[in-house]
Amino acid sequence: MQEIRTTHDAVRPKNPLRAWFDVRKRNLGSWAFALNRLTGLALTVYLFLHLAILSKLLQGESGWNEFLALARSPLFLLLDIILIFGILFHGLNGIRVALVGMGVGARQHRRLFWVLMVIGTLLLLVSAWKVFTI
Repeated sequence: MQEIRTTHDAVRPKNPLRAWFDVRKRNLGSWAFALNRLTGLALTVYLFLHLAILSKLLQGESGWNEFLALARSPLFLLLDIILIFGILFHGLNGIRVALVGMGVGARQHRRLFWVLMVIGTLLLLVSAWKVFTI
């Protein structure tokens, strides 16, 4: 009896986690999808860090003062900008993926990606200016 191999079995990577982020010799969509995965994971990690930092507020007035000092530090403000980038990229690329998945703009997905990234870059610049000037 002849063995039947499915297409899925034939292309199964040796290291699935590494293949999940491997974008060598791939197109723009692969890069966008890999970065969307990374930002999704980073935002999940951020959520837990955010809750840990906010737990300082349970310490009363001294905890509040420590929290304000931490939140106003240049490193924390830089991390806020990175967070805003992650939110914008993940959200805007998610909108693109949803639209293309529904068949809206599927033929022009590259143009849609770049338009959304220009919008995201402008929003990131405005956000960075606001974060560092307020």
